[in-house]
Amino acid sequence: MNIYSNLGGNSGVIGYEIGPTFIIVQFKDGSKYLYNYDVPGPASVEKMKSLALAGVGLNSYISSVVKKNYAAKL
Repeated sequence: MNIYSNLGGNSGVIGYEIGPTFIIVQFKDGSKYLYNYDVPGPASVEKMKSLALAGVGLNSYISSVVKKNYAAKL
């Protein structure tokens, strides 16, 4: 799991793992969620990947756009 840079300083995200068609996001409470090309879809997953790599905006994007639309809670 890669450490999320959290450049904004107040993210609920602490880590992520990127694959070809998915991203796994780990939150401060230890929970991990899988987002993939099936749910919530390729456009959202690719946006989440870019935000994760940039280290800013991922938690906001999930809470405002993706919400509870995840493939699985791990």
